[in-house]
Order: sequence, then C-alpha cells, then structure tokens
Amino acid sequence: MIIVAATDFSTRSHRALRQAGLLARARRAELHLVHVVDEDQPDDLVRMEEREAQRVLVEQIGSMPELHDARCHPIVITGHPFDGILRASAAVGADLIVMGAHRKQFLRDIFTGTTIERVVRGGKYPVLMVNNEAQRHYERVLVPVDMSETSADAIRFGLSAGFLEDGSTLLHAFSPVAKRRLLSSGASSDVISGYVDSERHGAMEEMSSFLVANEFGARRWSLRVDEGAPMQVIARAVAEKRPDMLVMGTHSRSGLLRALIGSVTEEVLRSLNVDVLVVPPTGPDLRPSKTATAACSDG
Repeated sequence: MIIVAATDFSTRSHRALRQAGLLARARRAELHLVHVVDEDQPDDLVRMEEREAQRVLVEQIGSMPELHDARCHPIVITGHPFDGILRASAAVGADLIVMGAHRKQFLRDIFTGTTIERVVRGGKYPVLMVNNEAQRHYERVLVPVDMSETSADAIRFGLSAGFLEDGSTLLHAFSPVAKRRLLSSGASSDVISGYVDSERHGAMEEMSSFLVANEFGARRWSLRVDEGAPMQVIARAVAEKRPDMLVMGTHSRSGLLRALIGSVTEEVLRSLNVDVLVVPPTGPDLRPSKTATAACSDG
C-alpha cells in the first residue's frame, strides 16, 4: 500500500501526518509526505521555500514518534495545493491520500471549494480527512450505504484497507414516500406509524439482500435503517454513536449540477467533526486501481 500525507505544516496537518504514520506502520505501507510550494511568486522565493520545506519534512520524519519505523519519503512540489497533491499522488501511485481538516475561508470556499474538496473532486483516490487526534485503530466505523454498486465497492475498499471489521455499522436512510400524503389526508397515527414501520422493514430486507448478493453476508455487521434525508440521518447517527470514522463515497458528478445542489459527502466534510474516508467511484475510465474503491450515500 502507498499512502500520501499532505501537509502545510499547520497543527491540523500534524494530526494528519501522525495518523498517516500509524496507518503506514500498521500496514507496512510506504508513506510519502507532500508539501506544495506556491509557484505564483518570484523564483528565488520559490527555491528558498522548497529548501526550507524539504528541511522541515526531514525534521518531522525524525522527530514524530508516529513516523518512526515507517518507510517515509519527503516530497516538495510546486503549484496550487490541490493540483500539487494530485500530481504527487499520481507520480507515486498512491492508494490513499491523508489530509488534515480544511480551513474554512467562507467566501472563497463557496465559489471554489476547499483544498480537500478539490482533491476529492479529482475522483481518483480515496481521501482520509483527519479531524481528531491520531488513533492507532479505528474501532467504531460508520458506513452510510445506498445499496448501489458504488456502496458495495466502498465496503470492499474499507475491508481491503483494514478499516472495516465485524461490528462496523452500515447505515441506510429511507424516505417513506406516502407519509406526507397520509398526513394530509388525516390518516390516524396508528396507520401512519404502521406504514412507516413497513417501509423500514422493507429497507432492512433490501439491505440484507444487498449484503448477501455482494458476499458480505457472512460478516457480523451492525445494521441501522433510519427515516429521513441522508445528511440528517448521518448527522443524527454520528451524534448518537460517536464513531471514530465515517466511510462514504462520492458519486461521479461534476460541473454545474454539483455547484447547484452540492453533495452529502461535501456537506459531511464541512460540518461533522469526525475523521472521514471518502472513496471515489470505480471504473476503467476513472482509475485502474490496485484496490477496490467507490461510493455510498452521496446526495
């Protein structure tokens, strides 16, 4: 496995480096520490910042306990942050990118998105956004699924990368489409609750069939089916279960459609204080990956 950890030398990046180091050591993976120097400045300043960044990366490799015994390689590259990270990841054949939680610069973010969102939109690499202190093991993992092929691929990636184990929670959001009509027609609460329970039961049966069809049925999952919109359901489950990590995907969507309606994944990245692993859609035109990747519960 090859892991790229992007850093701008901030506190949030330090957390990401520590987490990447623990992941690399546990998986005996290669770890590439990447810093991007802004190229939109005089050449002399660019060269000076490149030398300083190389020095700091080497110093961090030697001083961070989590990086000891990991196969670390410092990389300094010039360009815009998201583009530099993607180019460095392509050069080393990354299987996973690890980044710190983004800084919120509201006006700029509204129009262009944060660096981590732009790396995710690149659509080629699973990206782990680290919000919290480094953990040796993610014990409580929550996986929103929509029973699509991309959901199945997301679970496969989580299993192959060692993030999902027995007891991990699979979460599905369902919307009882006729509930509003029943409410407006004056149906009794018993009739409405009976209808919702029936829809919930059907969603649970669909999830069980999905697991069997994708050969996940032999594992001991914790299954949760909640009524509501995907983001509402995810936020409620995070508040109640307090998971260490969320594993979710982003469906292949771009351009004006994404700008107008956004995505559940990007809303999660912006609003929930939990480590989030985002996995892109798979396919021959997207990434000839060495590991299975994909998506789940993207709005």
